[in-house]
Amino acid sequence: MSMMNGPVTTIDLLRHGQCEGGEIYRGSTDVPLTDLGWSQMKASLGAETELAGRAPWNAIVSSPLQRCRLFAEAQSEQLKVSAEINEAFREMHFGDWEGRELKEVWQADREKVTQFYADPGEQSPPNGESMNAVKARLLPAWDELVEAQRGKHVLLVQHGGTIRILLSHLLKMPISAVTRLDIPYASLSRIQVFDAQGAVFPRLVFLNRAIADGTLV
Repeated sequence: MSMMNGPVTTIDLLRHGQCEGGEIYRGSTDVPLTDLGWSQMKASLGAETELAGRAPWNAIVSSPLQRCRLFAEAQSEQLKVSAEINEAFREMHFGDWEGRELKEVWQADREKVTQFYADPGEQSPPNGESMNAVKARLLPAWDELVEAQRGKHVLLVQHGGTIRILLSHLLKMPISAVTRLDIPYASLSRIQVFDAQGAVFPRLVFLNRAIADGTLV
């Protein structure tokens, strides 16, 4: 596929690895990675570095939550590249479901859970964010990132929910489709943004290249 001439900005979307707390609505609950979670993320980046022959990133941007931030800061120090913590890339807030087990919430609030997964753009967890609300803070941050890092290669460390919302927007999918996207722990996906005279064209290069155990797919 022929692309327009101009700078190409490459952004790798890395989801955090396994976290402490089990299968819960984590959202804004600031829990640490497990040892396995650290290993998963290292394996994903190690696999990408091996494929590229070197660590390719010019900068790292991260959610402020520690399951992303601490790993991003460690990689920044190791790779000798800058790390920026951006509040806009934090995970969505699940309101009254925060910190509770998925199965427990399903049993206690089945109707509301069903409504949320059927229409996540408009429906929200009780006292939480809808995905449209998350999208409203994500997209300006994304546009600023692409402009600030124009022509460079960036590692963006964030969350399953925010990655799904970004992908649905960039691929022109309805936001209701986000619940159909599987984004495993520590998976790496790549977006390239082509720019020619102000015309911006994003393209998905790969999705979930490294899965939870670090195996290439």
